Amino acid sequence: MRIVHIIGNGDNASLYTVKPRKGLKIACNQTPFPIPDKWATVMVDFKFMAAMKEGSVVVDGNWVCGFRPQKWCDDHPDYYLKWAPQIREFYTDLPKYAIPNNNIGQGYTNFNCGHLAVHYACKKLNPDVVHMYGFDSIFDWNPRSFSDLVLNSDRGNTNSHRLIGNWRPIWTHMWQEFSSVKFILHHTHDQFKVKHGDNVEARVYEKSSIFDETKFDKKGLPIMNVSSA
Repeated sequence: MRIVHIIGNGDNASLYTVKPRKGLKIACNQTPFPIPDKWATVMVDFKFMAAMKEGSVVVDGNWVCGFRPQKWCDDHPDYYLKWAPQIREFYTDLPKYAIPNNNIGQGYTNFNCGHLAVHYACKKLNPDVVHMYGFDSIFDWNPRSFSDLVLNSDRGNTNSHRLIGNWRPIWTHMWQEFSSVKFILHHTHDQFKVKHGDNVEARVYEKSSIFDETKFDKKGLPIMNVSSA
């Protein structure tokens, strides 16, 4: 059986650390805990690439980059040459169900890092089972992300309504697209706010908060899963 673990950025990403996990591990942007055998980190944003260019964020291991990081590398060939050994590939697939009114630009905005990581895993790695951690907005009104501790994002009410309204329907379509894959979401309850079929289930744990467990350095910055590589 081929198993893939996707570690997102929501509060309950920490559930990944409850016990050893067998299978391929894929991170979304940054995680506040190390993943020593991580297969790749997925990134989709201009701002994340800009932060790495200025040196305020360092992401260890191999990367899978979306459309916007590919555009960033095209525009900054010197940095692409520097990072190229870490880039496994550029993955720019954008399913039709993520594109509103044929607006491809808005589609890439709607298709967030977690979406791309799961879609990539299902399409390229042929898993039988995909485990998902830290995808809290599927269950709760919680668009908060650990990445917000590193890069500021607009999480105001208006933007949060828009983002969750766009994010959630994509999951329903994606789980339907990969109906032969079993999706197991790890969370503190099983009250989905997203429609799903029999190939999707929740694995419930006692409450855990990744922000409570996050460690900070003397400057007040989060101690992240980083490397000088």
